[in-house]
Amino acid sequence: MLQIRDLTRSFGGLRAVDGVSFDVGDGQVTGLIGPNGSGKSTLLNLIAGQLHPDTGSIHFGGQDITRSSPDAINRLGLARGYQDPALFFQMSVLDNTLLPAREQLGESPWHAPWHARWRGQEQHNAARADTLLERLQLRDLFDRRASDLSGGQMKLLDIGRSLSGEPSMLLLDEPTAGVAPKLAREIFQHIATLNREAALSFLIVEHRLDILFDFVDQVIVLHMGKVLAAGKPDDIVKDVRVREVYFGL
Repeated sequence: MLQIRDLTRSFGGLRAVDGVSFDVGDGQVTGLIGPNGSGKSTLLNLIAGQLHPDTGSIHFGGQDITRSSPDAINRLGLARGYQDPALFFQMSVLDNTLLPAREQLGESPWHAPWHARWRGQEQHNAARADTLLERLQLRDLFDRRASDLSGGQMKLLDIGRSLSGEPSMLLLDEPTAGVAPKLAREIFQHIATLNREAALSFLIVEHRLDILFDFVDQVIVLHMGKVLAAGKPDDIVKDVRVREVYFGL
């Protein structure tokens, strides 16, 4: 589903991403790990179109998205979440979830004045949002402002809002950062359910390896902008280079 080949990106004299290549298969959950400053967030920004690479290529679903805009990439079905949830905090949980719904007729000046043209679509979108919020255990909070949620609930809402756009793949940047261990595992259980039931693919940056390794199919390890190792979680744990660089063993 996602193919990255020889990707590089420099900032001045610092090469943050240095010849990175790997694949994420259809329906696969991939973990992206590495020490601070290893290039993980820069790589996500390159994939999502928020930065463009100096060299290399990115293909998603067979299409070259190397220099596509973020909105064009999102329309293809690739969405991303953020370490600090980028919510509209004065809007309700439900309204946040409804925002990314595709091709909303009510947003068009040609259709907006005639409610009958888009009422059915609005009802369909609301029903779908209701199902998403139920799945993420946020349904009872649908009318709360996003600013009133706990940190963990904000993380879940960020995921739910991304899903409202009907993506086929999600990029998540530390979805459990700042939340309690119990909720962190629950967030990954939601991810596993979405992967299983909706066939969603995931590329997840995460530092809580004890949780991440229980839920991913493969792990990519970055160090100083390069791929240090790639493989199944059990193989990564045993890799001498990873233990030395990442775990300090």
